[in-house]
Amino acid sequence: MTLHAEIHRDFGKFRLDVELDAGNETLALLGASGSGKSLTLGFIAGIMKPDRGRIIIDGLEVFSSEKNINLPPQKRRTGLMFQNYALFPNMTVTENLMAGQKLKNSAEVADMLTRFGLEGVKDSYPAKISGGQKQRTALARMLLSCPRIMMLDEPFSALDSHLRFQTERELLNVFNDFGGTVLLVSHNRDEAFRLCRRIAVIHDGHVEIVGTKDEVFSDPKTRNAAILTGCKNISRANFTSEGKIFASDWGIELQCQSHRNDTRYAGVRMHSITAGQNGANTFECKVMQVIENPFSFTVMLIPKNSRENVIPIGWEMDKNLWHKVKGENVTVSIPPENILLLRE
Repeated sequence: MTLHAEIHRDFGKFRLDVELDAGNETLALLGASGSGKSLTLGFIAGIMKPDRGRIIIDGLEVFSSEKNINLPPQKRRTGLMFQNYALFPNMTVTENLMAGQKLKNSAEVADMLTRFGLEGVKDSYPAKISGGQKQRTALARMLLSCPRIMMLDEPFSALDSHLRFQTERELLNVFNDFGGTVLLVSHNRDEAFRLCRRIAVIHDGHVEIVGTKDEVFSDPKTRNAAILTGCKNISRANFTSEGKIFASDWGIELQCQSHRNDTRYAGVRMHSITAGQNGANTFECKVMQVIENPFSFTVMLIPKNSRENVIPIGWEMDKNLWHKVKGENVTVSIPPENILLLRE
């Protein structure tokens, strides 16, 4: 199964210009609120109509502004699970599974109830079941429709952390069994990394970067993508010479492994900083603040001899390491290979 989407829609103050290709894989649409992630799913499903573009699902052209094609949602066979699950409140779990389905016999519904562990609540109404059970009901209903493509909009937003962990594992099994194209909308980098093979970062209505999850996390390329993948240390920067960059917000010069002419920022992930003198980019720093997390410390540092009014650099490490090196001043290193070169 494959997806090709070219979606263009002008909303006045916001413009959506998205181009996506996906195969038999789980592709994350990672972006902040209002970036256009959920809108993209709505256009693919046929809930909304683009101004122009083209959408092909599993070889079937479901939308083409040039050819005047615009198939209704029921003919596109797209499975879309909304953020709030969109269950009918006046129907039981079983009735929700059967709603809108064609040629579904009771055995198929019973099998789906068993598969998703819903037999015990099959006669219950949505208001009487848990968030995880609501999600499984919505998933079961979607799979009963035999979709060409599965799309999930922030599927974990209503779940607590423990239930989220359990549900992630269940979803992985569902995705593997489905074996086709899955689009997962999320603003959570950890969900995207654990559940998806590739990630498309969406910002302000367009795709900034798309690649395997390892590519996107190791080299996010843009400031926005770095932020979305969890980089907390970002400074304005410019190259001073070949292989050297000045990070103006930190007041330090850094040696890098590469050179990009469009670089406007430098990023360093908090866990990428190392203790002691380890070659290039070694700095003695003043400890400004120590923040204790459940299983680690975050230490805010300002390099000595930097100018005034610089932004502290965050360094995260396990508690045992901090107890060994802690003091008013510490020496740290930033390996050149760990510096992210970012454009706007």
